[in-house]
Amino acid sequence: MTYQDHTKALELLSTYPEKDGLDIKSLMDSKAKGGLTYNDFLVLPGKIEFPSSVVSLQSRLTKKITLNTPFVSSPMDTVTEADMAIYMALLGGIGILHHNCTPEEQAAMVKKVKKFENGFINDPITIAPTVTVGDIKEKSKRMGFTSFPVTEDGNLYGKLVGIVTSRDIQFHEDDDSRVSEVMTTDLITANKGVSLTEGNEILRKSKKGKLPIVDKEGNLISLLSRTDLRKNLDFPLASKLPESKQLLVGAAIGTLDADKIRLAKLAAAGLDVVVIDSSQGNSIFQLNMIKWIKENHPNLQIIAGNVVTREQAASLIAAGADGLRIGMGSGSICITQEVMACGRPQGTAVYAVSEFANKFGVPCIADGGVQNIGHIVKALALGASCVMMGGMLAGTTESPGEYFYRDGKRLKTYRGMGSIDAMEQTATNANASTSRYFSESDKVLVAQGVTGAVVDKGSVTKFIPYLQSGLQHSCQDIGVKSVDELREAVDAGEVRFELRTPSAQLEGGVNNLHSYEKRLHN
Repeated sequence: MTYQDHTKALELLSTYPEKDGLDIKSLMDSKAKGGLTYNDFLVLPGKIEFPSSVVSLQSRLTKKITLNTPFVSSPMDTVTEADMAIYMALLGGIGILHHNCTPEEQAAMVKKVKKFENGFINDPITIAPTVTVGDIKEKSKRMGFTSFPVTEDGNLYGKLVGIVTSRDIQFHEDDDSRVSEVMTTDLITANKGVSLTEGNEILRKSKKGKLPIVDKEGNLISLLSRTDLRKNLDFPLASKLPESKQLLVGAAIGTLDADKIRLAKLAAAGLDVVVIDSSQGNSIFQLNMIKWIKENHPNLQIIAGNVVTREQAASLIAAGADGLRIGMGSGSICITQEVMACGRPQGTAVYAVSEFANKFGVPCIADGGVQNIGHIVKALALGASCVMMGGMLAGTTESPGEYFYRDGKRLKTYRGMGSIDAMEQTATNANASTSRYFSESDKVLVAQGVTGAVVDKGSVTKFIPYLQSGLQHSCQDIGVKSVDELREAVDAGEVRFELRTPSAQLEGGVNNLHSYEKRLHN
């Protein structure tokens, strides 16, 4: 056999009519191949010409909101409350607060996220000099922070006379003492009009915990905190509002008239994005809710859904949705496809909806079916801008609920919002779960989810960076430097794919071992 000159390898390659593998349209041709899940295909490797650390994971959540990492926590009552939302935002993503609770409880969660990190704190809690040490200890325990500016009349914009911190009262045993007896009066302040950069520099040099901002008469205007400065260093990718530097937070609502009252409370608490939570988003109820929100809360970004077809998406886009949520029956605890015979394999759903929505600049969130980093990469390659995770984040320290032990393993409860347990969470039938599945008037509840348990995953402060690093390495293997470049390369046919047979899927997993331990990260 005669071999060709090896130096002509690239020249010979250029004579092939097309690149190796399949382009996205050929892969996702459902008429020929049926519906595909994430496990049914692979992305073919490209050429590595850069370190993984330079890969940008910036992704659009909605038309006006961009995240530094494409990670969104699901609005489930065993996944996202305030703690999860705080750390999702600190780590570059966003948390969507569940609504299987009272409007007041959900609004309090929004406030807790918003108060966690600030630039200028424009509404600090102030106290009067006559308040007792016992009152301050109780207030600190209730509010979660320990420093309070003291003004002459106890009101914001009153004359600043001191500040009381945990160091002033921690070892003070007489709870009846007045704040005026223990407060710090040797204060370093900044004048009204100081920039955030200048204020932070004053904080650095002063080594104080708080920097009050005062006007010419010495009246308190706002406050800067050293803890926020520390958070900026520890969490450089944090999702924050550019003006106030508060963390971004989303929350879910239903489509009932009562949800309009709920949304008013959430908006007043500082909500940035609302998710209209429904298992089937193409309903007159959701279309009317979108139009109502646009009229009454024009500054709120709206994520609509869930959808799995172009037809569903078109209705919501036309109504004014700023983002779409894709998935029906693909979650690990969801049985909608089994019970209702409605839904779609997630890979096909993400591609079909994203391909259509991207023509209108409407970002899409792949919601459901994500079990590992590879699934995240595939969702983004199919056109999604972000991925929403439920089961991936359930069992972490920041998820709601208490740990328990079974068969020697540390577990947490994880349940679908369509499970009977979730539907019966509140005293009224029209709660978050029943409204999500249009069951609020049903005498017999039909479950579309199950209740289970998941193994302890540790803190999201380690788990999310693991996902981030893995996603960067995957993009490096594919040969793209950003999520945007991945989408462009897929659309141009530069990134190629391959279908996987059942035996190929078996080959791609761990096999032929007596036993093994699967450690995802150190």
